[in-house]
Amino acid sequence: MIKKGFLLIFIIFISSLNANYEKGQEIFNKKCSSCHGNFIDMKILKTNFFEKENKLLNLTIPTVNMLAYAMIDSPKHIGDKEDSEMQQIEIEEFLKSYLKNPDINNSICEPSIIKYYDKKEFVDYKLSDEDISNLAIYFMNYKKERLKKNPKKVRILSNNFNENELLKEAKKTNKKILVYATSKTCHFCKKMDKEVLSLSDVEEEVQKDFIFLKVDIEDVSLPFNLAKGYRGMTPTFFALNNDGKLENKYPGSWNKRDFLLILKENKNKWKILEK
Repeated sequence: MIKKGFLLIFIIFISSLNANYEKGQEIFNKKCSSCHGNFIDMKILKTNFFEKENKLLNLTIPTVNMLAYAMIDSPKHIGDKEDSEMQQIEIEEFLKSYLKNPDINNSICEPSIIKYYDKKEFVDYKLSDEDISNLAIYFMNYKKERLKKNPKKVRILSNNFNENELLKEAKKTNKKILVYATSKTCHFCKKMDKEVLSLSDVEEEVQKDFIFLKVDIEDVSLPFNLAKGYRGMTPTFFALNNDGKLENKYPGSWNKRDFLLILKENKNKWKILEK
């Protein structure tokens, strides 16, 4: 009986935590997201700030995942992750203090990045103590929840790859197949990985309509007879229908805008009409 009682309490606690996370997410989306941008991959952010001096993204305010990182995982993180209750209290106090006085000296962001941000003016978001508490839970669980809801969908081709199984999946999900020919020594592949393919909105568009297959041609042969006529240029993207037949080939590196046009060009016709 004790074990069953404990299990019930635990389930109620987890359900409550999830509900508070969702409330915090709703509050953030309604009151904070108009200023703070959506998720951008940390690799891109590091390149932007530490290699490109913010000329790649021109960010003037931290994104949602940057805020969560600053509070939970950065060198100036708030509280002790081993004591979640106390950490939540400390984050709540920080949020109250910073929202009341959004001064640069009251920030926990990386000092070398703050210089790129616009000066934040005081805004009365009219947040209750409960709102602040839910926001704290949202930031504390942001990384875990995002990984749970947005797992990586890129398949890395290996020698035991089964073409028939992938075709079955493509037909079942009514998706096309996008094959990405790359190599470890390809500079422009790495550039595309960082600046285009890891962006959340690009990932989302790929996942909607394609099974994305990444092939390192130094290790594995191209599938679906794609080696025929292929001259070894990396990166190259092959768009196949769900019968495994090649429809289009795109050699070369692409910026975000052009890559999204490639995806749009190769969507199933019924999905374009549906929109």
